[in-house]
Amino acid sequence: MADSDLMQLYSRRILALTTAIPHLGTLQNFDGKAMRRSPQCGSSVTAYVAMDGDRVADFSQEVRACALGQASASVLGQAVIGRSRDEIAATRDTLRAMLTSSGEPPQVPFADLEALLPARDYPNRHASILLAWDATLDAIAQAEA
Repeated sequence: MADSDLMQLYSRRILALTTAIPHLGTLQNFDGKAMRRSPQCGSSVTAYVAMDGDRVADFSQEVRACALGQASASVLGQAVIGRSRDEIAATRDTLRAMLTSSGEPPQVPFADLEALLPARDYPNRHASILLAWDATLDAIAQAEA
């Protein structure tokens, strides 16, 4: 990867998101917990959710990921509380399409995922970007079970 490619991929916007990841740590009273790990890079995210009906009432995450995975987890953490499983799944699917098939970026409240557009050209980074979303959906599924 050329230096200019790295600069574009790890933009100031992405790095700023990595320094402001909301809801870090372990949620003490949770209904569901799930961990996802990327075998390609070793990144991992553990998500904890407390549900109120079909909505996320409380949330926390343990993020051990590259800058792209951290940025994605940051955007998720900013707006996950109050969202339904369907809203989170739809955003994850939109994010995946943005990365893999030139889809449009997700809309508000997850519009900051647009910062990850340069990662389209690096498929080996996609799994890390999706980790927080997949872990959160798994945690919600566990809570619903």
